[in-house]
Amino acid sequence: MSEFLISREIGIDAGHRVPTHGSKCANTHGHRYKIVATCSGPLADDGEQAGMVLDFGFLKDEMMKVIDAVYDHAFIAWASDPLLPHFRQCCGKLVIVPYIPTAENLARLWFDELAPLVVERSDRVARLACIDVWETPNCIARYPAV
Repeated sequence: MSEFLISREIGIDAGHRVPTHGSKCANTHGHRYKIVATCSGPLADDGEQAGMVLDFGFLKDEMMKVIDAVYDHAFIAWASDPLLPHFRQCCGKLVIVPYIPTAENLARLWFDELAPLVVERSDRVARLACIDVWETPNCIARYPAV
């Protein structure tokens, strides 16, 4: 049975900092993130998604719920950041994550949140193969590495 790859892209704007970094990334700053979810699987035989791995609209819906609605125009802070008390006071939309919010860790976090939804929305036909997080037009992190 042949497998296919499909991808859907969204973009968000968010702030963060990498407190352990030895240069300017330790400062608060923001990015226009491009997030690409790639799914793999065979084509569905029947039903609403016949001839598809996963309906692109379904994938977009889940990405918007899991990523856009939570992280767009937010400040993403590491739970152990020494400045977290300050961020709690000054940042209107604050999302606290368990890892330092590097592109790599955001890719892992978003993969873990989105993967079960892809399986569910595809009636167990598709799986999330990877998430690509473009932090800048020149820098990308992929999880898992494929």
